[in-house]
This record gives sequence, structure tokens and C-alpha cells, in this order.
Amino acid sequence: MQLYAYDARQCDPRKCTSRRLARAGLIKMVNTVRMIPHNTILLVPTAGVALSPADGESASSITVFDCSWNKISTFEGTFSKLRMKKRALPYLIAVNPTNYGRPFILSSAEALAAALFILGEREQSWDILSRFKWGGEFMRLNEEMLLAYSMAGSSKEVIELQERFMAGSISSIPTCDGRRE
Repeated sequence: MQLYAYDARQCDPRKCTSRRLARAGLIKMVNTVRMIPHNTILLVPTAGVALSPADGESASSITVFDCSWNKISTFEGTFSKLRMKKRALPYLIAVNPTNYGRPFILSSAEALAAALFILGEREQSWDILSRFKWGGEFMRLNEEMLLAYSMAGSSKEVIELQERFMAGSISSIPTCDGRRE
């Protein structure tokens, strides 16, 4: 799966996970909205639809909107004008040094890795995470949720799982055949 990051040029270049991935040749940075592929899944935290495995069937790329969490609301107008498939990631916990332990506030690398995992691209997800000291911890902390989300049939099911995880009512992971482990 091709990976892109729209660079809003708002983060510290030394801490920017997108730039680190671009230097490693794993993603392509774009700095204008027109350069974002039209058939991409655009990861936007304010999207009204959750990412689900069903989204991967029609997309050939994922694009993360790399901007400061403190300034995300300034891009609402930009997001609404884009005619791409916009998706939000479900409930996950950040482990990056800036936002450790905070739900939903993922770095671009965490967001891309989570999206890849949910869409069934687990090897590529691990490749992204392996570039960071905290990558393994992200997977360890979120593995149960990621596995459950990756087996959901629709965005609606992802939201239902998210609500159960947030309420603490899921105690085991559903297997592919519907049994619980």
C-alpha cells in the first residue's frame, strides 16, 4: 500500500514521525492538497466515519494529515472540501514520547501503522513501527483493539467495538471464525 503524508509544516522537524518515515523511503511527503492522490484513504481525526477493513478493498493508498494537534481545527474547512474517502481511526492509545498514554492523539507513524494493521497490511504496519524505539510498545498496548478492529465487517462494527473498549467491556478478542480466545 502506498503511503503519503500531507505536511502542514507545523511540527518540530526533529520529532516529526512523517519526516523520519520519508527519509527512510517508506512514505512520500506532499505539501499541497492537490498532490494527495484522489483514491486515497485520508486519515482525518474529525472524519465522521471510522476506518474499517472494508475501506481497503477500494483504496490503493493511505494519506495522513500531518499537522499539530493544537491546530487541527483550523483545517476543518480544508477537510470538508476534499472529495476523498475521509476516515477516522478508532480508539487507540498513543505511546509516542509527546503524547504517551493519551487516547486518540496518535503520531502520524502510529496512525499509519494502525490503519495498515486494520486494513490487513500487518507486515507493512510492523515495518513502520520498527523505525521507532516505542513502536513495539504501541503494538503491545493496542494489539487487542487492533485485532478486533481488523476483523470488523464495517465502520459501524468498528464503532461498536470502540465503545466496548472505551467502556472496558471487552475481555477477549474475537477470532476469525467468531469464537473468543
